[in-house]
Amino acid sequence: MVRHSRRSAFAELEDKALTTLRPILFADATLCDPATGRQGHGHVLVRDGRIADIAWGARPGTPDDADTIACDGQVLAPGLIDMRAFVGEPGAEHRETLASASAAAAAGGVTTLVCMPDTNPVIDGPAIVDFVLRRARDTACVSILPAAAITKGLAGHEMTEFGLLQEAGAVAFTDGLKAVTNAQVMRRALTYAKDFGALLMQHVEEPHLVGEGVMNEGEMASRLGLIGIPREAETVMLERDIRLVRLTGARYHAAMISCADSVEIVRRAKADGLPVTCGASVNNLVLNEGDIGHYRTFCRLSPPLRHETDRLALVAGLNDGVIDVIVSDHNPQDVETKRLPFAEAADGALGIETLLGAALRLVHTGDVTLSRLLAALTANPAAILTREAGRLAAGAPADLVLIDPEVPYILDKRTLKSRSKNSPFDEARLQGAAVLTLVGGAIVFSTLARTQAAA
Repeated sequence: MVRHSRRSAFAELEDKALTTLRPILFADATLCDPATGRQGHGHVLVRDGRIADIAWGARPGTPDDADTIACDGQVLAPGLIDMRAFVGEPGAEHRETLASASAAAAAGGVTTLVCMPDTNPVIDGPAIVDFVLRRARDTACVSILPAAAITKGLAGHEMTEFGLLQEAGAVAFTDGLKAVTNAQVMRRALTYAKDFGALLMQHVEEPHLVGEGVMNEGEMASRLGLIGIPREAETVMLERDIRLVRLTGARYHAAMISCADSVEIVRRAKADGLPVTCGASVNNLVLNEGDIGHYRTFCRLSPPLRHETDRLALVAGLNDGVIDVIVSDHNPQDVETKRLPFAEAADGALGIETLLGAALRLVHTGDVTLSRLLAALTANPAAILTREAGRLAAGAPADLVLIDPEVPYILDKRTLKSRSKNSPFDEARLQGAAVLTLVGGAIVFSTLARTQAAA
């Protein structure tokens, strides 16, 4: 079946929730709290933008003015937190805006989005951080958290003012699609970050080893006649950075790892007690180099899709807790940069709206439990970013997603809310999607057919 428009069927309740934040009771849900690993039947009462009460089993008392949402056993969990999304605004609004990215996020069950500093101008000063936050407050329906640049202009030379950027609202520091290649600059950045308790997120690719490569180096690249990217382009940078972490003691997050060797490198670093965390793109967890097929440019990504053995190693790393978070790596590209020969196309693809559905493939195949998967999408990123969200607990922010894990559909890129349409899952069969998304107690997306007022 082709999935059709997911427009809310109860706009009246949505409007009331958005304007008055009426209490909402989620009744008869399968509750999943990834922060504790607890899962079971229960009910959740939301009031004044926060979780007011949770009842595991028996139904709690319901306020007279509350609206009841009958969940019918569907999964209620904390809203997803995506730690890596590229949004065009400011400077490339034709690719994506904060409004369109947040709409896509809401439709995918993502309630918090960390946007990368690769904008024009670059997010490397307090004024740009302030602009993004103000613009998000005016136009976005989910929480937008800006990550600021490590170096000015993403040039890799001069460090930005971490303290001022943190005060302005930056939640982490990264040069986005670029790695900080100068080891002395990276050492100083880590030392500086430790003084402010800041988090550095590195794109672990050594650009000189990447060279003109466009896909994973190996037999598949040779068969397609394309230049490959060796795994060492990732592992060399990762090894260097971890040695610098050992030297400085700063918090370090490898934004995305993609191969088996990187899993082992991070495993050793964690065993040594270093403050190291890492993420993996959902693309690298569920797809491999074979999905490139006949030069599908929607699958030209950075890092590239790897061999199946690497994908399985990532899944094992996720189960072992080596991989902390799953990210969408949302990087929309317009038609002009994707409808080109594979070697000439730009890296990047959509990801926010398909993050949940694609990740649930791992649950349906039995590779990962639902609780483990949701922890990597909610509680773990919340802990790394030191946010309140990511848990089902009384007093926690009412950033929630109601998930139907069984609904089957074929992804139709024309229904996606992003301005760009280059999804590696275009026309793919997926199973599981968000049916309702709540941010701060307000319904920002829903496909539920009906609700009923509390008796």
